[in-house]
Amino acid sequence: MKKVYCTVLSLMIPFLGFSKSGLDEEKKAKTTETSKIEEVKEEGEEGKGSFAFSGYLDSYYMANFNKPASRSNLGQANARVFDIKSGQFSLGLVQAKAVYTNSKSEAVVDLTFGPNADLGNYGNLLSPLNSSKTGTALAIKQAYFTYKFTDKFSMTAGQFGTHIGYEVIDAPANFNYSLSNLFNNGPFYHMGVKATYAFTDKVSLMAGVVNNVDGLGDNNRKKGIISQLFISPVTGWNVYLNFINSNEANPGSDGDSPKAHYRVFDVTSSYQVTPKFLVGVNAALGSQKGDYQGAGGPDNSKSWGGAAIYSNVAITDNFAIGARYEYFDNDNGVRALLAYPNGKLDGATGIGTHVNSVTLTGNIGLADGHILIKPEFRLDAYPKASGTKEQQFEDSDGNFTKSSQTTFGIAFIYKF
Repeated sequence: MKKVYCTVLSLMIPFLGFSKSGLDEEKKAKTTETSKIEEVKEEGEEGKGSFAFSGYLDSYYMANFNKPASRSNLGQANARVFDIKSGQFSLGLVQAKAVYTNSKSEAVVDLTFGPNADLGNYGNLLSPLNSSKTGTALAIKQAYFTYKFTDKFSMTAGQFGTHIGYEVIDAPANFNYSLSNLFNNGPFYHMGVKATYAFTDKVSLMAGVVNNVDGLGDNNRKKGIISQLFISPVTGWNVYLNFINSNEANPGSDGDSPKAHYRVFDVTSSYQVTPKFLVGVNAALGSQKGDYQGAGGPDNSKSWGGAAIYSNVAITDNFAIGARYEYFDNDNGVRALLAYPNGKLDGATGIGTHVNSVTLTGNIGLADGHILIKPEFRLDAYPKASGTKEQQFEDSDGNFTKSSQTTFGIAFIYKF
């Protein structure tokens, strides 16, 4: 349920259809616009350094045409990721991000708070002092530093956003407000080390070693391998070939067995066709083997995957409109997107399903781009479950009788 690591780029999130939003440290080194508030001059070989502080806050209102009794957009299981509330104003996420950079190094502390921060940082939930309590680590979205050995080679250590996927956690960095199922069912972040070598400004390679997916700690002794090849064939066209392979099996089953794996191949690309028109694609194919998230035991490997197409166009300097179409296939039931044809009861086991989603989003900029207003329409359509009255979505009586869900909402974002 998204990167060239040599630098943190300061990019506007324009209303020119930058649904990919540039390249930052979180998911292909994409970043929101930073705002420098202080420069610190140093003496010595490191030279001049700069300190930057940035962040954002977002909230939303989402009307669900099914009028679910629970006022939830989740359906039977994880149909949506962050915009999970309907029929009420909801807080999304509050971010505070500090970056210190000099000629040879960079340090990033990226803290988030609020409902979406809890969902995105769920792997940091438990306190090492008391496993039944929530610790301060839950607020950490990213905390890492980078050292530049040369202009072409750098290494990063700490907790950093994943390189996989087109979308990111940060609401200002995505053109659409609601997030795709590819985002929802892919990694969010990693803890480990990675190295990047830039062969040219158009080709670079990243490789790293990390703990298990979406967690500060590791649930077994095996480590994951991540990699990314960045290619820019022509100006305005970026291509990322991403990979992760990790043993995610829980101890006590086959936690240390080489037979278990979580593996994802991911391709992301965006092309700025004109200064006002951008298109993008994202496709992923994953597989899991071992006793992890319903993968079926150590001898069974099950696959999942999907694809999304993005298109955004600027109508004026302060208004743009964009569309996303996505197909996500979890028919093997290996990821979190599930259906419960006999009703979602305590102890019930979900089965695999697939979904077609269409999202239309407007972007309105105010206050010199600091305020973003995003009206959004989204339709999620699932197959009808045969032989039962139970479907994916809830109606106004609290019964699961709907196989599709239509929402219309508006997001309110302030970035600084």
